[in-house]
Amino acid sequence: MQTSTTQTRQTRTTCCYCGVGCGMLVQTESTGEHIRIKSVQGDPDHPANMGQLCSKGSTLGLTAQPHLYEQSRAKFPELRRHKDSPRKRVSWDQACETVAQRFAEIIAEHGPDSVGLYVSGQLLTEDYYVFNKLAKGLIGTNNIDTNSRLCMSSAVAGYKQSFGADAPPCSYTDIEQAATIFITGSNTAYAHPILFRRIEAARQKNPALKLIVVDPRRTDTASMADLFLQILPGTDVALYHGMLHIMLWEGWIAQPYIDTHTEGFAALKTLIRDYTPKAVAEICGITEADLTEAARLFACSPATLSLYCQGLNQSSSGTDKNTALINLHLACAQLGKPGAGPFSLTGQPNAMGGREVGGLANLLSAHRDMKNPEHRQEVADLWGIPTVPALPGLTAIPMFEALAAGTLKAIWIVCTNPAQSLPDQTMVHAALAGAEFVVVQDAYAHTATTAYADVLLPATTWAEKEGTVTNSERRISRVRAALPAFAESRNDWEIALDVARRLETLMHAGSQSIWHSLFNFTDAQSVWEEHRATTRKRDLDITGLSYQILEQQGPQQWPYPQGASTGTTRLYTDGLFVTPSQRARFTAAPYRATSERTDARYPIGLTTGRLRDQWHGMSRTGTLARLQAHAPSPSVDISPLDARRLSLTDGELVYVTSRRGVQILPVRMTDSIRPSQAFIAMHWGAECVSGHAGKSVARGVNSLTIAAIDPVSEQPELKFAAVKITKANLPWYLYAFAWMPADQAVRLQIELRELFDQASFVTATIFGRDEMTSKNGQMETGLSLTMANTEAFSEALLRQIQLIFNAYTTGEQSSLSFRDSRHNSQRDLSITHTQTEKYISSVLLTGAGKDVAAEVWLRNYLENQKDITALGRRLLMPGHIPPEPMLARGRMICNCFNISEDTIRAHLALAPTLEKDLALQSLQTSLSCGTSCGSCLPEIKAMIASNVH
Repeated sequence: MQTSTTQTRQTRTTCCYCGVGCGMLVQTESTGEHIRIKSVQGDPDHPANMGQLCSKGSTLGLTAQPHLYEQSRAKFPELRRHKDSPRKRVSWDQACETVAQRFAEIIAEHGPDSVGLYVSGQLLTEDYYVFNKLAKGLIGTNNIDTNSRLCMSSAVAGYKQSFGADAPPCSYTDIEQAATIFITGSNTAYAHPILFRRIEAARQKNPALKLIVVDPRRTDTASMADLFLQILPGTDVALYHGMLHIMLWEGWIAQPYIDTHTEGFAALKTLIRDYTPKAVAEICGITEADLTEAARLFACSPATLSLYCQGLNQSSSGTDKNTALINLHLACAQLGKPGAGPFSLTGQPNAMGGREVGGLANLLSAHRDMKNPEHRQEVADLWGIPTVPALPGLTAIPMFEALAAGTLKAIWIVCTNPAQSLPDQTMVHAALAGAEFVVVQDAYAHTATTAYADVLLPATTWAEKEGTVTNSERRISRVRAALPAFAESRNDWEIALDVARRLETLMHAGSQSIWHSLFNFTDAQSVWEEHRATTRKRDLDITGLSYQILEQQGPQQWPYPQGASTGTTRLYTDGLFVTPSQRARFTAAPYRATSERTDARYPIGLTTGRLRDQWHGMSRTGTLARLQAHAPSPSVDISPLDARRLSLTDGELVYVTSRRGVQILPVRMTDSIRPSQAFIAMHWGAECVSGHAGKSVARGVNSLTIAAIDPVSEQPELKFAAVKITKANLPWYLYAFAWMPADQAVRLQIELRELFDQASFVTATIFGRDEMTSKNGQMETGLSLTMANTEAFSEALLRQIQLIFNAYTTGEQSSLSFRDSRHNSQRDLSITHTQTEKYISSVLLTGAGKDVAAEVWLRNYLENQKDITALGRRLLMPGHIPPEPMLARGRMICNCFNISEDTIRAHLALAPTLEKDLALQSLQTSLSCGTSCGSCLPEIKAMIASNVH
């Protein structure tokens, strides 16, 4: 009998999450035809991360395990024959031919601008290039935009206005060379953890390095600051103008640099005359002393580096915020030298690559300007076509507004989830529901957007793709496939190529003229080489770079023109910019308040942001129990003062209502929020939290956000909305939680979504540890459902939930049950038996608040697999007091080593007199927390600061 041998292989690739662009070493093992990821480690030779990975990156291999992919991935093409019929499996030929045929018909009847493509910053550069050429070169429309419009377009507009080109001037090495780091509009510790590790290391090496953080919330990033400016939301422009006013008054500006290398300073100087310290302190809600200190540190530092992200960009005045910050760097000559410059941190792994190929509705290839006829002709000549369309296309928000209005007939959505991520979800869902033809191309089958797909095209994802990405510091890295394509999925560029060739044939049918194909690509490299040719003599010239150089020398920064031996670390070192005069431009834009104001009806300012361990709509990270442990359920954060004013207790359900929609959420009280402010994480969409309030359907946080856009960048104001918060007073609750086989839990979570419209508040999440083996020897994951309603739950609904939760029980089982029909309450427990112990394997509680109060301690028994042999029917006690003394685990802080908040506090209590550094060393030695990915370090340090004296 022949036995299969196990072979191992290492693949060097790049992380698919944020724009840091971390290098990875993926270890795979294969036995016969079966191949799986064994481990993922940081690449010590990659200059972006030098071997480090954050909590998301370090668990990427776990998200790619076969049992999770079987539950969550799109496996084969699907087609809906009629709008009211379900999709059915079809061949790739049928699917691609249908897409091409329907697009051709719609274009023929309504013109090229009747169709649109909405793509993603998670695509590879090669994918982006083919889609951009398909839209602008073949179809003849500029209606191609990207979810990068939601995160980076204001940064693009800011760089172009100030420097003449969309080119971040800095490098990550500037972190180690800076004397002052100014973080504004970014919770870097959560959004770009590996860069924050570099900041922590730089401060440890250079204790004189000053860290200034500007944020409406006291985030983990802010907790590490030497100076924290807790400004009111949207007041960034006033802050920067106020800082410049002080710099001028104190003589802290670099007048020779201004005179030699800039233009427009006189107009700005006139504008900021009115931004006095007193006026700005009042607008921003900070002290004059802190404003002055921020100005001094910024201007007088030998090298000031600004790091900024969505807090500046996601605003109806996002471009003004970017240029006002850049004004400070120009005024103080804080750029073009080591450790200095305005550094936009890209949100997605390849938002930069999308900008490079012109994959936005207002750009052309290689940063060319669509308004410039010479640039348009250059692109047309490169592609061998007569012309490219001149008028900018529909950007993200107008694209979906046009879809809702019926002027846009068809949309092709690629690698993104607008039914979760766009603002004003009521409008977005109506647009998708009423569209004539919707194509969704995605690796994941059950996002909120795929429900609307007339055609679903399964795409490959991380670990299966070949190509390149560009990170925040303009560094191009290779992405390499460690796994074969899952099921029938195909690479995004290959899918675009297949449809494009079919559409090309249909559009030229009947033509007597000889035409050449625009899509003679054979592999990812051939696509990239055509993209490279378009960059010649442009600001991002990479004509000297090749796949071979990337293979031999590793990731490289652009520009890398022909004849160069290496990439360019830092831009504008000679003081020459990409404007007609070669001078940088000061922008004199006045402070404008947020597009929506709080008032007596909507008195609370809502902001949004990231969780530490989650990514976007959680289609990938949400499948991993470990990544749910730090923030296991959605909430709205408010200040304790507001909680007292509204008579709210921690965890109580409230209506969060804006002018566009409503979402019911539990309250979480935190000192990180100012009074009259609130915060909800951006990740919570209809896939995890939903419900209804009267006739209003709740679809997560973006039911509340506003679709107002910046007039220059057309980026929506996702960061601020006016809301009111009121008690929900829902009398009926349901809690169900259980251990499930790991190969079923995610599938069952998806099945629970069918129940989301049957209650006022519903949330379904997974929990536990990903490698957990239960006491009966099964690999299990926790699944949790919480519901609240205005009336008692129906028997039919309860039976449906019980069927879902009890369908996959394993091992010897018994049950405990209690029914009180008079009060419509019940408590059902399933008990699993081993040879020596019994433990709770599932719980279902329904009833009024007092009847389900045992949820907290029953959940604790279940999660910790505590032996309940001696407790018997005392487990059915309804109150909040457990039948025996017990210590709750608390929130998970360190996911790498499963260390909870209570464990850390208990350890700190044993040695309360230790100095902070010694306390951290003690924790790391005893518990190992903070010694792996390091994502938990800011929170651990904050706990030490509050516990150690």
